[in-house]
Amino acid sequence: MLWRKFNGEAIELPIKNAVTQAIQRETFNGHKLKVCIGTDSQVKGKETEFATVIVFLREGQGGFMFIHNEKTLQQYSIKERMLVEVAKSIEIAYELCTVFTEYNVDMEVHADINTNPQFKSNDALREAMGYILGMGFAFKAKPEAFASSSCANKVVN
Repeated sequence: MLWRKFNGEAIELPIKNAVTQAIQRETFNGHKLKVCIGTDSQVKGKETEFATVIVFLREGQGGFMFIHNEKTLQQYSIKERMLVEVAKSIEIAYELCTVFTEYNVDMEVHADINTNPQFKSNDALREAMGYILGMGFAFKAKPEAFASSSCANKVVN
């Protein structure tokens, strides 16, 4: 999996190591961190692109993020696509959860799913919430799910 910083700089280390180094650096600099993980996607013709972000929030001091993009020709219904987004976020959250526990960093998984039943993405809300909470992670949906609905949304090409 290739990850990059917001400025486009490639992250050469395995993501677990890069996240560990970022947490160590920020903690050393006196910042209390919270991490939010989210994924968004866009369909363009036959292609679906997913962007997964790890957003590091410095309490009262802004933040930064690591980004992973991937494309597929797989066709999805809206509900399937929402659940694939959630699965991608959970996959990275699960890979990193021991690091967050070790450094006592709070982490949330954000789903780009609308809590308003008038929106089609709402069809996936109950399953996504069950999936995320069942894995033991804190969960946020729209409008509070900024990692997926704002951050990832900006970096999905």
